[in-house]
Amino acid sequence: MKTRAHVIVHGIVQGVFFRYRTQQEASGLGVTGWVKNRPDGTVEIVCEGEKEAVDRLVHWSHTGPSGAFVERADVSFEEYTGGFPRFEIRY
Repeated sequence: MKTRAHVIVHGIVQGVFFRYRTQQEASGLGVTGWVKNRPDGTVEIVCEGEKEAVDRLVHWSHTGPSGAFVERADVSFEEYTGGFPRFEIRY
């Protein structure tokens, strides 16, 4: 079963390689989508793939890479679209 997740990560999550490590994690799991820094200091992730893989990436986003301090991750699940060829960092 395939799914899509939209995640907003709050805390000290910019300037700690969060986007880069998210891309590495997602690619290793076979998950597609994107990650970007938002002007308010949060990181936004939209990801699609097999439910188990997406769940693992969502779980990982609650801690992130070393150096990050995640206060919380707001997660919503959406309808899978299949609209991403790979996982990319957006600027």
